[in-house]
Amino acid sequence: MTSAFRHPRTALPAVALLAAALTAGCGHGGTGAPAVTATPAATTAAAVTTSPRPTDGAFKELEQHFGARLGVYAVDTGSGREVAYRTDERFAFASTIKSLSVGALLRKASDEELDKVVTYRQEDVLKWAPITSQHVATGMKVRDLAAAAIEYSDNTAANLVMAELGGPEAVQRTLRDLGDPTTNVDRTEPTLNEATPGDPRDTSTPRVVAADLRRYVLGDVLPEDRRRLLTDWLVGNTTGAPYIRAGVPADWKIGDKTGNAGYGTRNDVAVAWPSGGRSPVVIVVLSDRGKPDATSDDALIAEATKAVVTALG
Repeated sequence: MTSAFRHPRTALPAVALLAAALTAGCGHGGTGAPAVTATPAATTAAAVTTSPRPTDGAFKELEQHFGARLGVYAVDTGSGREVAYRTDERFAFASTIKSLSVGALLRKASDEELDKVVTYRQEDVLKWAPITSQHVATGMKVRDLAAAAIEYSDNTAANLVMAELGGPEAVQRTLRDLGDPTTNVDRTEPTLNEATPGDPRDTSTPRVVAADLRRYVLGDVLPEDRRRLLTDWLVGNTTGAPYIRAGVPADWKIGDKTGNAGYGTRNDVAVAWPSGGRSPVVIVVLSDRGKPDATSDDALIAEATKAVVTALG
């Protein structure tokens, strides 16, 4: 369901909005507001700590401007500094799950299994299938299906990858084995994108998704060659230009996976490699609008990312 399609949006005076919000900072805090911090994740001798930079004002302003609910979690893996907003609330993950499904595949499959050709029928091809729709006659290698699922968000490819693993329950089981007790993987494309408010199916939280992505891309869950393969596919993603990539400095390298679903859901999850040899930053931005016919807005993700970059310094 995710594609590079972008909904029209009203112009946003981003610089003025973010500057005012970050300057106002705690002045926007009120009773019952979601916890928001920009603080070190853990205290270590090597951690570089500075006074926390309040980001609640920026994120609340963005929610009000876009009429959306926003969930953000980011961590500088070098300093341990975090940015968190609605970080433990559930959001529909939409097609961002493709990054974790492919991670599970790379953890399980042998080289021979990755090179296996999977055949499928025309009736298996979903509406958004820019790559698999071209190869019905010949089928595709499992590794090429994985690449199509991430780089083009091909829904048919994503379903075939899940099928190789044993279905949604197998992806969830892999996440449980990695220490994720939260993420619920219940359905395949396109029904996982229903995103009905209050439905826990096919949901997770910003903090947990970030932890899973970090394990696969930066941790030791995958051997080095498989981590490199996953990283290359994420960096080669073709659907992410207006989102996290648009919110970081131009000289940062980004590997990301986008997601788009019902109720105005728009997501992006990424690992960013800043210039100058700084440690990677994991960024997760999830959002929805709570109405079945709501459209999403690309700029919300980019502007939230700009607030993250400002807060992390």
